[in-house]
Amino acid sequence: MSYLAKNYNRKKIAFKYGKGSYLFSTDGKKYLDFVQGIAVNSLGHAHPKLVKTIRNQSKKLWHVSNAFQIPEGEKLAKKLCQKTFADYVMFQNSGAEATEASIKVARRYFYSIGKPHKNRVLCVQNAFHGRTLAAIFASGSKKMTEGFGPKVPGFDHFVFGDHKSLKKKITKNTAAIMVENIMGEGGIKVIPDFCLKELRKLCDKKKILLIADSVQDGIGRSSDFFAFERSGIKPDIVPIAKGIGGGFPIGAVLMNKKVASGMKPGTHGSTFGGNPLAMAVGNTVMDIISSKKFLNNVKRSSKYFFSKLNKLKEKYPSIIKEIRGRGLLIGIQLHKDQTKFIKKLMENKLLTIRAAENVIRILPPLNVKIKEIDLALKIIDKVCSEVK
Repeated sequence: MSYLAKNYNRKKIAFKYGKGSYLFSTDGKKYLDFVQGIAVNSLGHAHPKLVKTIRNQSKKLWHVSNAFQIPEGEKLAKKLCQKTFADYVMFQNSGAEATEASIKVARRYFYSIGKPHKNRVLCVQNAFHGRTLAAIFASGSKKMTEGFGPKVPGFDHFVFGDHKSLKKKITKNTAAIMVENIMGEGGIKVIPDFCLKELRKLCDKKKILLIADSVQDGIGRSSDFFAFERSGIKPDIVPIAKGIGGGFPIGAVLMNKKVASGMKPGTHGSTFGGNPLAMAVGNTVMDIISSKKFLNNVKRSSKYFFSKLNKLKEKYPSIIKEIRGRGLLIGIQLHKDQTKFIKKLMENKLLTIRAAENVIRILPPLNVKIKEIDLALKIIDKVCSEVK
């Protein structure tokens, strides 16, 4: 009997340890892990530099209150700001907390300039911004909000790609537009660069804020440090998590100087956010991933992977409908429900995870080797031939 709550439909498999791109189950089987904690283990399992960092920091200091200065956090915040558009950083523990805090930052900014009526956030219908009460209602998904009423107010929605609907939904009460640059749970749907540019222009014209949710696509996952960078825009607020900790729980809100001005002492807090152990890990991850050489290698791996996957699409047009994504945030959209396909991949020792619209998410570590990509392609090819 398990004493864990039943809110997860867990696969009947457990793992003893991991190394790089691989997981080793408790019954001795070796799996190629292209889930990596859902885009969390950006450097794979048990990366030696991360292991060393945790070991060294654990001997010194794990946790102190944010009532005191935390040098490791100051250091990581400086690195993030110097690498990005941001002027200030606010550390959290998770992506859901980061998106919640982003909503607070947007509302607090308008309150601080005497416009408290500007407190509504416009989001894509069926997006994913986390599982807290506000975040599930920000998603506009009936599936996620069912049974969790009353509705948390303050959110409006538009359909992905419907620009007319978007413009009509902006009112005098709109504070911000919040979008995922690449919709993860929603089916690996990429917002085109020209759309991001138009969003930025629209926000500037209407004098509202742009929140670019980069929890899943950020920190090198898109092959750029942030997916929106390729469009040349600068958001006002960016929530991050997942990849920045390399498997250790870290979230953060990146802000420009304008919006950060509203966050005075006492407006937000986190008991564990920004603790020394997490910050030490984040600094090491940042040092590795932010280098031009590392990101160029992600681009090369991505180009190779997409090229080969599109050839499989041509080979199995009745099975594979579309190859989606950017960088190493990849979606294989099938014509039919993906449940059976994912199960067969796992039986062949390749771990993947589902997304909406019959999409199989492929999320290898950012330092994945070409031979590991080739192995995954071989398994996908095999399964395609078996389910014809």
